[in-house]
Amino acid sequence: MKFTAEDLKTFLKNVVNVIEENKDYLSELDRKLGDGDHGVTMSIGWQAIDEKLNGELQSEQDCGKICITTGRTFLSAVGSSVGPLYATGFLRGAKVFQNKSELTGEDLKDFWIAFIEGIKERGKAEVGDKTMIDTLQPALESLEHNFNQTKDFRKAFLQAVSDGEKGMESTKNLLSKRGRSSRLGERSLGCQDPGATSAFLILSMFLTTINSVQTV
Repeated sequence: MKFTAEDLKTFLKNVVNVIEENKDYLSELDRKLGDGDHGVTMSIGWQAIDEKLNGELQSEQDCGKICITTGRTFLSAVGSSVGPLYATGFLRGAKVFQNKSELTGEDLKDFWIAFIEGIKERGKAEVGDKTMIDTLQPALESLEHNFNQTKDFRKAFLQAVSDGEKGMESTKNLLSKRGRSSRLGERSLGCQDPGATSAFLILSMFLTTINSVQTV
């Protein structure tokens, strides 16, 4: 199977577009739990990445360098706590892709494991805290288990996204334990976490991308 640097850039473009399409929705979710700017914050970060994709990354074929630039750009553009989290994810994932212009299913699996583990380590959140980890941890466990069973990345990632979606939806029934929303107590019940939602959108865009690559 083959996933190229161009496919990686297509994925990043797909995220740019889906975040822009859902900017208002993400901010609406955040207004119920925080300061209402999650959609705007994510948009600022991904629009900055889009500028790099249209500029210095246009001809870049090293997947590791693409991820390094993505992570650093997001961090520079986004001042809130989400900036260091996604930056860490991409920088950890870059180590898997270093000096590679074509990626295997094993590479892609290792990237997502490194990406999510990096975010977990940086953010210190756990499942049940009503954060992006409620989406990402179930996706990680599902991907690792199913890839080890089948060695079929596309099938394993499809299930990982499905399990991540269930995790995202579970945040509606959780009390916020992290950040500003933790002050809401019982009032945070019934509201889906915006960070878990944007994390799901990113995962879903990777699935969309690999489904458009015939050889994956």
